[in-house]
Amino acid sequence: MNKQPFFELTPDTVLDAVESLGYLSDGRIMALNSYENRVYQVGIEEKTPLIAKFYRPQRWSNEQIIEEHQFMYELVEQELSVVAPMKNEIDESLFTFKDFRFSLFERRGGRAPELDDPEHQFQLGRTIGRIHHISQVRPFIHRPALDIQSYGVDSAAFISQEFIPKSLKNAYDSLTSDLLREIDAAFKRAGAVKQIRVHGDCHAGNILWRDNTPHFVDFDDARMAPAIQDLWMFLTGDRQQQQLQIGEVIEGYNEFSDFNPRELHLIEALRTLRMMHYAAWIARRWDDPAFPHNFSWFNTERYWGEHLLQLREQFSALQEPVLRLL
Repeated sequence: MNKQPFFELTPDTVLDAVESLGYLSDGRIMALNSYENRVYQVGIEEKTPLIAKFYRPQRWSNEQIIEEHQFMYELVEQELSVVAPMKNEIDESLFTFKDFRFSLFERRGGRAPELDDPEHQFQLGRTIGRIHHISQVRPFIHRPALDIQSYGVDSAAFISQEFIPKSLKNAYDSLTSDLLREIDAAFKRAGAVKQIRVHGDCHAGNILWRDNTPHFVDFDDARMAPAIQDLWMFLTGDRQQQQLQIGEVIEGYNEFSDFNPRELHLIEALRTLRMMHYAAWIARRWDDPAFPHNFSWFNTERYWGEHLLQLREQFSALQEPVLRLL
């Protein structure tokens, strides 16, 4: 893979790409906070600016991107507030300019939800319940599933072989082996839970709170996974706080979808997989100049020491009783 996949994506290229679809730019361009892809706000003459998203080459196939778009359109058709890509006059949403694939989005405003507010927790659960009611109608065909192999086993192997300092390698290998065993046991305790289409990355930065309603953006990580994948990131604080929060979230969720309580066994397993996958994601992108620039704290002895400490905390969390629905 090209070590600088976005090297030729200059401001002029971004503006030319947008104008190739018939828009007249006013020349203003602002890079937004995105590293996997490249996202820009582009000023449009006498109109509201647009958001242009340029997809990382070789990450998703065209079929996988279009499948993500179609999922969002299904949600919009059911009056769910998600920021779906704009279509041209022949219903296309994925475009190409100078070998870069890109999509355009309307600019939407909002703030992050307050995850310590019970009303926000209830509304978040309610909205995800509505999303999942629709997402269960059909599966993804082209997009992958969230699984232990890709998020856990492969991530640990890559870090161990390519990045972990020699002084920490034995400790890392031993700990990740123990974690993967506990994660596998958690999935076995949960049993054969249903996999559905999920947003996949429901952190607060992907939710715009406006008019007492959560508006979901960036379905780039959408895939097949248990429903709890779109819920556990709403939980913050200590165990007692999370116990109260899960009650609010699931109460809202159950208004539109039936939550399987067995999926509570997966919360800490999925949290651990996300931590392992996140470290490996940065490591795999380290040849992209944007990553050393924006993640300067990564790949230092201190970082890996702290990462091991966090994983040890997760090992302890995996030993604790699961949260309950009261």
